[in-house]
Amino acid sequence: MNNKPQTLKGFRDFLPSSMRVRNHVKDVLVSVFQNYGFQPLETPTLEYASTLTGKYGEDADKLVYTFKDKGDREVGLRYDLTVPAAKVLAIYQNDISLPFKRYQIQSVWRADKPQKGRYREFTQCDIDIYGTSSPLAEAELVAIIYQVLNKLNFKKFQIKLNSRTVLYQILELSGIKDGQSSVLQSLDKFDKIGKEGVTKELISKGLEASTIDTLFKYIKEAQPDETLKAVLDAVSLLGVPKEFYSFSPTLVRGLDYYTGPIIETSVEEPKIGSIGGGGRYDTLVKTLGGPDLPATGYAFGFDRLVDVIEELNLLPQLKENNTKVMFANFDPNTLNDSLKLLQELRDNSIASIIYPDNDKLGKQFKYADANSIKYVALIGSDEAKNNLVTVKNMSTGNQETFKQSELINYLSQN
Repeated sequence: MNNKPQTLKGFRDFLPSSMRVRNHVKDVLVSVFQNYGFQPLETPTLEYASTLTGKYGEDADKLVYTFKDKGDREVGLRYDLTVPAAKVLAIYQNDISLPFKRYQIQSVWRADKPQKGRYREFTQCDIDIYGTSSPLAEAELVAIIYQVLNKLNFKKFQIKLNSRTVLYQILELSGIKDGQSSVLQSLDKFDKIGKEGVTKELISKGLEASTIDTLFKYIKEAQPDETLKAVLDAVSLLGVPKEFYSFSPTLVRGLDYYTGPIIETSVEEPKIGSIGGGGRYDTLVKTLGGPDLPATGYAFGFDRLVDVIEELNLLPQLKENNTKVMFANFDPNTLNDSLKLLQELRDNSIASIIYPDNDKLGKQFKYADANSIKYVALIGSDEAKNNLVTVKNMSTGNQETFKQSELINYLSQN
């Protein structure tokens, strides 16, 4: 048996440098969500297996982690955030005011084969609006997408919109009545394989060349339906520049449960595909066991957002460590003075620590430097006797000595 410590395949450890990026992205997301009136929601890691299985389709059900717990109950790890949210709406429908605007950022687990960009544990980030059919709901989703990406310093991205209503109308006009889902699955690959690739795939599925030509004719002529027009009009009024969103009649989104407008966002660089998507799903909540509610939502690809930020170096200058000052621990006779002043700093929201061991000052300075702590405070016998403190700036090496009562003001201004 190999006793060497290792991380399970498909799972990841995030060291402080990675967590700073992830926390920054999460902070931006939450700030925008709350600015638009969305409320936080969390659901358990474990659910009854019956809550999860039979909701995603046969292939997806195979990826749900299920097992028996110590109480001999069949349980499963959260596969996504949509089904647990539907469960919440079913259980607490009398306690939730509609429309309900919810955001949820949590880990999900899938027993998938690990590969680049695909993990067994990853973070999902959903925003949903339950209980309204208004096109303003989709317009708000688009506005949020723009605000989030703008605040994360994304420069080149495109928010594409379409509607399942438009797509089914195109199919009807093209004379395609059978196998509509299969045709849409092929059309959904348009951005990846182009018109020629889609044509070849549709021919392999038995469509006549003349029918395919008619299909692309109506795609070229397609216009937003009345609902999607209302969405697009509201998006403009909500301050989203026109160059960042567009009507895309070939956008399908793979899931069958969409019933109206659909949304997908992509970046030009790096070539990672979409960084989020969603749309209206007015029958899904009921299907999942919740109340009969209209609903629309969008999921940000949290890990893909992080990947783009790191690859394109979009991250603002973040503090490597929020700790501003470390008290040196070198004189047992003055330790109480250091602890008292340390607590005063914390009471004034100045992040501070004390080195735990009475050790050589050189080692303590090295520790502060390695952890990007800007200041080291020293209280020796002379400082304690005169209520003074010496502060060393680790960036410049300069030292200053002043009254302990002035330390808070000094650190607040520097």
